[in-house]
Amino acid sequence: MEQKGGRGQLGLSLFGLLLFLLSMPLFLQMGGGRWLLAEVLPGQVPHGTLSIQSLWTERGTTNESAEVAVWGVKDVEFEQKDIIPSGEKGLCVTAAVLEKMKDFSYLKSNFYTVDSRTALLEGDVNVEEDLSMDFSIEPTLKEPKILIFHTHTHEDFVDSNGIEEGVCGVGEELKRILEEDYGISVLHDMNVYDAVNGVLQREGAYERSGPAVEEILKKHPSIEVCIDLHRDGIPENLRLVTEIDGKTCAQVMFVNGICRLNKDGQAEPVSWLENKYIKQNLAFSLQMKTRAGQEYPGFMRKIYLNPYRFILHYMPRSALIEVGAQTNTKQEALNAMKPLAKILAEVLSEDTP
Repeated sequence: MEQKGGRGQLGLSLFGLLLFLLSMPLFLQMGGGRWLLAEVLPGQVPHGTLSIQSLWTERGTTNESAEVAVWGVKDVEFEQKDIIPSGEKGLCVTAAVLEKMKDFSYLKSNFYTVDSRTALLEGDVNVEEDLSMDFSIEPTLKEPKILIFHTHTHEDFVDSNGIEEGVCGVGEELKRILEEDYGISVLHDMNVYDAVNGVLQREGAYERSGPAVEEILKKHPSIEVCIDLHRDGIPENLRLVTEIDGKTCAQVMFVNGICRLNKDGQAEPVSWLENKYIKQNLAFSLQMKTRAGQEYPGFMRKIYLNPYRFILHYMPRSALIEVGAQTNTKQEALNAMKPLAKILAEVLSEDTP
């Protein structure tokens, strides 16, 4: 009897395993893949191995709306309350606000959106130190000082027609303004990193752009600023716009990867995603967010903190910038480059807030 019961339990276990395997595709289609990603960072996996993002993301598609971003609607669920609707005033950074920013709770709730998989700790940001940190460079047109590249080269806008009218065209406009108006030479890399053999493939894009950026920096040691320029992916019923100098501009967001994951309720560093410049990266984005709040309230969304590293570990002045989203027009994105260039040039000058 005991042996027979044991066989029965084994049979039930095997049957349960079979049911689990058969139901896995449906589980993944319903979003269950997020559970599998608890300790995996899609798009930035260790040692060049493949991400399991492929289990729950359509591959080989050229439809941009199907894969709007490595993060965004398909991965991290943004707090939609953080999105400023058209016409609504953003936070105006006054002297009183600068004083309030010294309180960590106020700073965190008003300046940051923190991914649930990571954490912003009080020791990560010291407002007085960070806003006085010197990021100045010597402007010149003789050699490149800023690198603009696009890990997701194919990101486009609602009325784009080809790569040149997507985020790459926006990067070209930012380059033009920085050079013509501020005398800062820019190297704009338009190589494609989010496609393989002509087929769109976001998976592994950061593994492909990273080595390319390293080579560029070796070839051009004069570069002191790295900007990975993107556009965001949001629900189709939302638009990220504000008005500046009579023009409708796409809103801009800085993203910081802080190489830290929540594990058993504790925030722990990700050992294989090292970045010795995290504090400087955070200060760099905070200075620009603060200046934007002083000059163009509503232009910049809250800084988004993510557990990834992205391509922010090569130098202190590194930034991942999201210009609008797939629901913006290309002109709205282009209009945003003038205020963005102004803020960037001010932070790269000797003056600090």
